[in-house]
Amino acid sequence: MTISDLKQSPPDSVKSKINWGKVEEADNFAKTVKLFRQGKYDEDSFRRFRLQHGAYGTRMTSDYAMVRIKLPAGEIYPDQIEKISQLSEQYSIGSAHFSTRENIQLHWIILEDVSEIFRSLAEVGLTSREACGNSVRNVMCSPLSGVCPDEEFDSTPYALATARFFLRNPMAQNLPRKFKFNFTCCEKHGMVRMVDVGLIPQIRDVDGSPQRGFKIFLGGGLGNKSFVGHQLEDFTPEEDLLYTSIAVMRIFDRLGDRKNLARNRMRYLVNDMGWEKFQNLVLKERSVVRATQSVITQLDVDHTPNEIKRPIRISDESGSDTAPNGFARWLKTNTVKQTQSDYRSVFLTLEAGDITASQLYALADIIRNFSSEGKARSGFAQNIALRYVHEDDLPRLYSKLIEVGLAKSGALTMTAPIGCSGTTSCNLALTNSHRLAKEIQRKFLELKLDEDDDLSDSSIKISGCPNSCGQHGIATIGFFGGGGRVGKDMYANYQMSIGGRSDGDTMLGQTLLRVPAKRVIPVLLKIIEIFKENKKSDDTLKTWIHRVVNGNEDSEIKSIVEIKKILEPLITPPTIEEDPDFYLDYGSDSSYHTKTGKGECAA
Repeated sequence: MTISDLKQSPPDSVKSKINWGKVEEADNFAKTVKLFRQGKYDEDSFRRFRLQHGAYGTRMTSDYAMVRIKLPAGEIYPDQIEKISQLSEQYSIGSAHFSTRENIQLHWIILEDVSEIFRSLAEVGLTSREACGNSVRNVMCSPLSGVCPDEEFDSTPYALATARFFLRNPMAQNLPRKFKFNFTCCEKHGMVRMVDVGLIPQIRDVDGSPQRGFKIFLGGGLGNKSFVGHQLEDFTPEEDLLYTSIAVMRIFDRLGDRKNLARNRMRYLVNDMGWEKFQNLVLKERSVVRATQSVITQLDVDHTPNEIKRPIRISDESGSDTAPNGFARWLKTNTVKQTQSDYRSVFLTLEAGDITASQLYALADIIRNFSSEGKARSGFAQNIALRYVHEDDLPRLYSKLIEVGLAKSGALTMTAPIGCSGTTSCNLALTNSHRLAKEIQRKFLELKLDEDDDLSDSSIKISGCPNSCGQHGIATIGFFGGGGRVGKDMYANYQMSIGGRSDGDTMLGQTLLRVPAKRVIPVLLKIIEIFKENKKSDDTLKTWIHRVVNGNEDSEIKSIVEIKKILEPLITPPTIEEDPDFYLDYGSDSSYHTKTGKGECAA
């Protein structure tokens, strides 16, 4: 296709073919809030109702809520982004937050305004229904599904069909606990072994004909105690996808622990029962489901291909294609070549998932003008992917991103840490993990560590408490928050682990030591220094740490014990007189304390 073949007017917005919203739910929520305020609806019942509709409690107050907007398969369209921009200014704090589960969160919403947000979301086909609560949560799909060179087929239509089947489905409304699906493209992307049901697309030759199906993993999950999932069988044909999902959910519904909140995720059931027994139960239950379900009970998988139409190119004032300063660095650390020739997927770096209302509004136009599929995908690492960007348009896209403050490099490297919301809004948080992630990102970009190939495939993930909303257990270097004390003075502290990963060699990180919040950055830089001194020529930090934690390293660092000894002098706390700032958590000007409320699992 040549430029002369393209439309010579601004491209129309592509809009979602699926309307996830229901306006009547907004009306019902408004009525129920009134009853609650009048004392006609008890607090526990209202809490369950509120969570089922996607309104999460906010730290230490019942007058505000966080609204979690579901993006099934991570898909979001320009008109939806503009609506969220408008809502964030009108009802929230002028910004939105992209989570690790392909949701968008609006924080500090007055409870009475939540129904207005629901109504507005429904206007553009969005919903927050079952984004919280004991139901099927947002169905995730790798942002590279459909463009990944290593995938066997695009699993996006199956993720969307699964989301549509279980949304508002009676069988998914009162589970023992939340339930999560992750679809992906290949072994490298998608964390399929760390959720209740993880799925990798596969094609098998059956009697000389290719047959689509999935490699399915069950019983994984992150939390106060994390488990890696188990593969159900060698190959699950696509016609068994729904039967398998229903079977697993039925078993969890019947046998899951409804009394012990700390042990009622499916991963505990699998662990307590033993994998082989659970596996046999699933296979038997699937046979029953297959034999008894009506033929109309099936996934509505839309295989209509997306229209790929390169939009009109945007001219800058000079009409030049000259790449701005920093372009090469950004191109290297924020873009991925697609399997489709001449196209790249571009990942936008956010600070711990945050984006302002004005940036959202600008992003909608950027998608219209640069994405040939006309939509964006939310990522697994609090970022946004623009796919089908033509390589000729990348310099102009980078210029536009500079204009709106979305051109930070390092999106696909260690310099973009994950940080959960922490004490900025979560009842359970013990530390400001959100702000710490931003501080690390700013320091690492200042040091240009995103340009270091040795660090590109590593990750830093931070949770404000042990519950793993920041996915610390599968990070190359992970942290979860707690408190430390010198005499009567407290300070923010983190338990650090190393060696976690979520690819084909999925494993949980090993505990290393506790690190004060104000010593996290020096400790990280010291670990990088130790790695550089002991690495082999083809090592990355990720592969080197993997070798160390598995006891296979033959340098001076034989195990994590040697790393711990080197780091210990850095973590000795000073007295409050010697360093008053040490006793303040990031983002706080008052003394640190560990105050928590009733948790509602803001994963």
